Amino acid sequence: AVMALPALGLLLAAALLRAEAAPPVRSFQIDFDRDCFLKDGAPFRYVSGSVHYARVPRAAWRDRLLRLYMAGLNAVQVYVPWNYHEPQPGVYDFSGDRDVEAFLDLAAELGLLVILRPGPYICAEWEMVSPCLLPLSPAYLAAVDAWLHVLLPKIKPRLYQHGGNIISVQVENEYGSYYICDSSYLQHLLGTFRALLGPEVLLFTTDGAQVEDLRCGTLQGLYATIDFGPGSNVTEAFGTQRYVEPRGPLVNSEYYTGWLDYWGGPHASISAALVAQGLANMLQLGANVNMYMFHGGTNFAYWSGADFKGKYEPVTTSYDYDAPLSEAGDPTEKLFAIRTVISKFQPLPVGPMPPPTPKCAYGWVALHKYADLLDVLDVLSPSGPIQSQFPLTFEAIKQAQGFVLYRTQLPRDILAPATLRAPPHSICDRGYVMLQKGTLERDGQTELRVKGKAGDMLDVLLENMGRISFGANFSDFKGLLGNLSLDSRPLSNWLIYPLTIDAAIHQGWPHAAQTKSSSRSRAGPAFYAGTFETPGIAWDTFVKFPGWSKGQLWINGFNLGRYWPQQGPQQTLFVPGSILRVGCPNNITVLELEGAPPNPSLLFLDQPLFNRTINHSFQFPCWTLFLLFFLFLPWG
Repeated sequence: AVMALPALGLLLAAALLRAEAAPPVRSFQIDFDRDCFLKDGAPFRYVSGSVHYARVPRAAWRDRLLRLYMAGLNAVQVYVPWNYHEPQPGVYDFSGDRDVEAFLDLAAELGLLVILRPGPYICAEWEMVSPCLLPLSPAYLAAVDAWLHVLLPKIKPRLYQHGGNIISVQVENEYGSYYICDSSYLQHLLGTFRALLGPEVLLFTTDGAQVEDLRCGTLQGLYATIDFGPGSNVTEAFGTQRYVEPRGPLVNSEYYTGWLDYWGGPHASISAALVAQGLANMLQLGANVNMYMFHGGTNFAYWSGADFKGKYEPVTTSYDYDAPLSEAGDPTEKLFAIRTVISKFQPLPVGPMPPPTPKCAYGWVALHKYADLLDVLDVLSPSGPIQSQFPLTFEAIKQAQGFVLYRTQLPRDILAPATLRAPPHSICDRGYVMLQKGTLERDGQTELRVKGKAGDMLDVLLENMGRISFGANFSDFKGLLGNLSLDSRPLSNWLIYPLTIDAAIHQGWPHAAQTKSSSRSRAGPAFYAGTFETPGIAWDTFVKFPGWSKGQLWINGFNLGRYWPQQGPQQTLFVPGSILRVGCPNNITVLELEGAPPNPSLLFLDQPLFNRTINHSFQFPCWTLFLLFFLFLPWG
């Protein structure tokens, strides 16, 4: 027994060494006595900014997050768009620009905490999930659960208490603004999040700073936060949060640094001084703040959503948001004003703010007409048309975005113009009629005068301009929602062509195809093509559309989004340098919907244009900039 004592001592010593080597227990909690967050047991306050990885090319993620960090922020708030990752039921995509795990890990590498907002609903002016599932129906809940069972296991290892950087997770978003006001839905989500993420993660909700929103959008077990912008009475707004959370940290989960743009509206702008003053007022109260947006980015492809404010209002391709970091990721006056405010409350990182990324004015690029859309239906709709007595919606033919062509024949000779009419609310969202050139619009023109002979094709191209992403109008079906009539007689025997334009372009069309010669000159949508080369560099640029009407642009197969200079305020599309090639031609494809200029060409600039204004500052051609760069290299 005496001989066993040294062995016991060795065991105790080893246990003590293991205890000292073990990492400290990590935790992120709420201290309701001191009205603050606790990080690893110590009081903590976050100053955060929203960045949407889905609106930023992956090649630019590090640049944007580094600038956010250097501005003095200690956290980034991240939305996870459900339909971005599940384009078809049961088909999931987390590759490339959709690699949310890589984005979260990059934030961790740069020393940023994460406030995660996985939805299922996110608003964010993002194209909504297809409305085939009725909200809160058993089928909807089953789809939500299936999605969360895919997403949340990817999130769990990255929670703060498990060694990651995610300090809190939002359970649903602005649910108090939804008309149903049914807490059983939030209760269902709470159960799912707890089951998949564990009991320790801090879960929260976000709603507007109105008592009614908080009454319908909050639930015991979910910490209630609010959102409001500059100019609001900070004390009153946080007083509303105190209505449901008498104790705990003050949190503004969406402090609006700017606002979004709608096609046909003014370019949104909020002064840097006003934003900085509001931030200072909140930080003076000890509040936690997330700035929405800190960097807005771009609604590439068809991802821009829409609002309904008495009428349908589609969002522009640019999501610049007048944010502290511009659409191209450059620091603005607003960023430096915010940085100055933050410096008064907590230390800033050591080092300078990275300078703006270089931009290039590549100049004029001539295009040529490749083909009328009606002449290439075999390429754009390889599976052929769907036959139906009456029109079918996008959702019915399982196409979420883009364009669908509806075709029927004139049933009789119409020698004197007859009225082609769409029922109210049946054009979603814009129809291009190709018998006689004209448009039918949601909340706009719903009839045209047409004539022709029996058997003539009546073709109508329907465009989805973005589903409504906020409010009670969530069932926003697209396409022809009702039948067209000719002098009040319903048309029938429709051929419906789902158009897979992006798939064709990804496969190299039209640049890899033989030149198409149109047998006749048609009015209406057509494709244009061209190429340009970069002078040994591939810098960001902005493309302008002089004389063009409305359409979609692809460069090297990348869908840069919708242009509509006639409506504005956006006059240019942002072109990330990461999609351009050096040493070989860059392929341009344009789908012009209404009418190209007589000599079709695009103009590449080194700055964006909004509100139909042109900045007349002198622009160096890119070859000049490249030459200057070359001349001033340190040659030893």
